[in-house]
Amino acid sequence: MSEIENTPPEPSDESATSQLKTESHDPKVPEAWSAFMRQGWGERELELPPHPVSTPAAARRRRLADAFPGERLVLPAGNYKVRSYDTDYRFRPDTAHTYFSGNQTSDAVLVIDDGESVLYARPRSSRETDEFFRDRQYGELWAGRRPSLGEISDSLGIECRHIDELAGVLSTTGKTRVLRGIDRSVDGLAPADEERDREFSRVASEMRLVKDAWEIGELAEACDITALGFEDSVRDWSNVLKYGERWIEGTFFRRARAMGNDIGYDSIVGGGKHATTLHWIENSGPVTQGELLLLDMGVEGHNLYTADVTRTLPVNGTFTTLQRDLYDLVHNAQEAGIAAIRPATPFLGAHEAAMKVLAHGLGDMGLLPVSVEEALDPESKVYSRWTLHGTSHMLGLDVHDCGQAAQEVYPKGDLEEGMVLTVEPGLYFQEDDLLVPEELRGIGIRIEDDIVVTRDGHHNLSASLPRTSSAVEEWMGGLTS
Repeated sequence: MSEIENTPPEPSDESATSQLKTESHDPKVPEAWSAFMRQGWGERELELPPHPVSTPAAARRRRLADAFPGERLVLPAGNYKVRSYDTDYRFRPDTAHTYFSGNQTSDAVLVIDDGESVLYARPRSSRETDEFFRDRQYGELWAGRRPSLGEISDSLGIECRHIDELAGVLSTTGKTRVLRGIDRSVDGLAPADEERDREFSRVASEMRLVKDAWEIGELAEACDITALGFEDSVRDWSNVLKYGERWIEGTFFRRARAMGNDIGYDSIVGGGKHATTLHWIENSGPVTQGELLLLDMGVEGHNLYTADVTRTLPVNGTFTTLQRDLYDLVHNAQEAGIAAIRPATPFLGAHEAAMKVLAHGLGDMGLLPVSVEEALDPESKVYSRWTLHGTSHMLGLDVHDCGQAAQEVYPKGDLEEGMVLTVEPGLYFQEDDLLVPEELRGIGIRIEDDIVVTRDGHHNLSASLPRTSSAVEEWMGGLTS
């Protein structure tokens, strides 16, 4: 192929960055106004310091390229997603894209071609077009100033080119793998090979299983901010009782936005019977004296690593005898699960240890239709009626991290130093469950912490929040008095 044919096309009127996002109710723009808006602007640079992830991200890209020698690897950041009509959600880049590049701007695509990496990005709007003052999605006067290609490159330590050059690059021959389902326009630029693309997604996911020291520091910071969010929520207990679940959701979100990037997932604020719905995110109910309140919340830090912590609190500050007995059973199960975590042991070991404690507890309560041993048989698991979910999942840039890994690696593989996982056993007695005594119905309890596998065992990143029933009562009393 000649040199001319290898040259990417110049951006045209039909390029990805030339279509203005405007609305029918926007005022008419006469040529005089447009011409006047394009002149008289000074130069101004964004101050983007070198990103701390630039060096480890470069090493990650080399490892990824080594896994697919001689191939072209395409990792999109994604685009804005519509919330309602002309309103978008706040942008959050695809996890793999950010892991391997550090970039958090929308519409970018990382391409690793036979070991050489280029970030194709959409820079800030040019003053030579109407985009900067008319475009609602990318225009500087509407959405804020995006970094230039040079600013992104200097910060992330990677070569950057204009996103409009991407189509020409992907049209050239060569083995290409794409992380699909992230950016529809990118999906259409390279032929799909389902098996090859799935393998690419698997490898990219498995590379994130073991966290380095910087990543663990990011997760620890997210846990520390999360603990402050829990404290904020309890400290404002009079408003919690007045306004219910919504107040805690809003209170925690304020802390997440003030000190981090966002919440890592929709907060679960389950008062009373709502605690028995595993992913109760409506958060529209009351918080009632005498009941329990389940809070499953996590802060996503500025570099997108998220915490995932759950505590179950007595609304009036003190557990009843029944509530305490159930809570202590769940806590004992969690302790058993955490104790099972160390290198070279099965990932599922924490779940098995926790379930053994819960099954014996349910047996002691007379709820099991068979013996505890029979209930624990993998072909039975009838105890799961009241436990429902797995005890652990990997944690990192995603709250359910590394989900495309091969099953034999995760969850059926062994733990390694640097892996981070949750331990979160729970008991859930539905309000209409006729197989349990009436006093149990409508009670849900979960306790969850974020655990890093260390060389000789484990470390609890969220240990600053109390877990025992007596410590929870003391903590609440100190914050609400």
